[in-house]
Amino acid sequence: MIQLRTYQREAVDAVYNHLRTRDDNPCVVIPTGGGKTPVMAHICRDAAQRWDGRVLVLAHVKELLEQTAGTLSDTAPELDVGVYCAGLGSRDTDHAVIVASVQSVYQRADRLGRFNLVMIDEAHLIPPDGEGMYRTFLQDAGVINPNVRLIGLTATPFRMSTGMICEPENLLNHICYEVGVKELIVQGYLCRLKTKAGREKVDTGSLHVRAGEYIASEVEDLMDTHALVRSACEEIIEHTQDRHSCLIFASGIEHGHHVARVLRDKHGVEVGEVYGHTPPAERGELIARFKGTSDGLFRDPLHYLVNVNVLTTGFDAPNIDCIAMLRPTMSPGLYYQMVGRGFRTDPGKEDCLVLDFGGNVMRHGPVDQVRLAERFGNGGEAPAKECPECHSVVACGYRVCPECGYEFPPPERSKHDAKATTAGILSGETTVTEYAVHDVFYGVHRKRDVPEDHPCTMRVEYGVGWQQWQSEFICFEHTGWARQRAESWWRERTTWPVPDTAAEAVELAEQGVLCETLFITVRSIEGEEYDRIVGYKLGPKPTSGCDREGYVLTEQVPF
Repeated sequence: MIQLRTYQREAVDAVYNHLRTRDDNPCVVIPTGGGKTPVMAHICRDAAQRWDGRVLVLAHVKELLEQTAGTLSDTAPELDVGVYCAGLGSRDTDHAVIVASVQSVYQRADRLGRFNLVMIDEAHLIPPDGEGMYRTFLQDAGVINPNVRLIGLTATPFRMSTGMICEPENLLNHICYEVGVKELIVQGYLCRLKTKAGREKVDTGSLHVRAGEYIASEVEDLMDTHALVRSACEEIIEHTQDRHSCLIFASGIEHGHHVARVLRDKHGVEVGEVYGHTPPAERGELIARFKGTSDGLFRDPLHYLVNVNVLTTGFDAPNIDCIAMLRPTMSPGLYYQMVGRGFRTDPGKEDCLVLDFGGNVMRHGPVDQVRLAERFGNGGEAPAKECPECHSVVACGYRVCPECGYEFPPPERSKHDAKATTAGILSGETTVTEYAVHDVFYGVHRKRDVPEDHPCTMRVEYGVGWQQWQSEFICFEHTGWARQRAESWWRERTTWPVPDTAAEAVELAEQGVLCETLFITVRSIEGEEYDRIVGYKLGPKPTSGCDREGYVLTEQVPF
């Protein structure tokens, strides 16, 4: 039996709701390390065992395909999973769930037979000019079954190169569910991150951009200097004395060799190197030693591993507690995937340190609020700032560096702010901001590591910008002041009786009994971890009763 976390269950329900109520193609966004595979496995199991359907899972490269097939089988051993991939020498066609490379099957839909669902794993890997194979297969699969539906899963809603995954003209059209990095860190499912910039700065102003990314040869020339490599290696050693596993992203193969050589010769540490041409057996040994899974078959654990464009998407090593980015990138997807290698929790791992020698955090912002140039332009305020004393990179809201206590000078305010903002009682410390709400999501929230009878809460997430959500928790199952506040919150929005449980509240909210939230007012205290909603502008209360037409029923087949 697949045991889903609350947000994973919400993701499955959101997919089914989308398939029942819309004609376009949904996408689920769950951060790296947050567990997309259990969501995929649950949908596959429901399709195959509850609704007697078949599922095809498409992957873009054979390494991901092999990993996906293995994790699906591990997560749901009862599933009948086959593999169709020429590169792996397997051409299964009769299984309820088939994991396939799109290159192997895009002209062979007739051989594979009828499918009810097609799922694209790691959907951000689909390049803008690479949808042709998928479209060819889906067109042919639609001839066999006109009702076949497409679902995407990814950690990032933008491509590795540039552009959004979900657009009206794309294969995937709508993000039906998204949970944020910060939320999963708060819940304990992902580890905390801290970031430091390199002391030796690089100027990327002379680099040229092609297809949304810096030209690779120019990046390597910029980063592969003796002074920069020496300085970066000194800082890597300095900051990893008490850490277990440091994954290093170099800008090119020669740059990777240079970094590894300096670490070995000057600092006396063993360094592994993995590149595209590294033989599979050697790669497997190095990765096993780095992950600590060699079971004594190989030599001692490996604490430093250099790679170039290899150990990004799909590489799972929970013990990584330091990421060293020795390459600048214009790709928000690549930036996220590099940092994401350190998201996973592991026993004894308190946080993951990100050493950024390419200015990526300053360029793209914190990983839970990555901004896209095509949406926000290249101008405007930087999404992060660097402490001049300790080189920590922190969000712009901090007045005092949380690492060393340095006090940043107050910012100069522009004449026209983009949002309606008023200064707090202490100027520069408290800010009150009004946001227009473009979407609201309701879910049942249960704290980790609490007894089964511990009260749940209703989590309300307000979408107030691109990948920007503000959460609050309404405590219907609590007593005292928390219950009184929940009752007041509910009565402000509806004439329906106050529910007794969080699950009942979510069910009613999703059926439309609550009025629309037009604006929220948020109070931010710089340096504190959480903001607080202090005001609302609400639409009129619904005048009619609860409309259950089209409401999602768990047992209803969504395809």
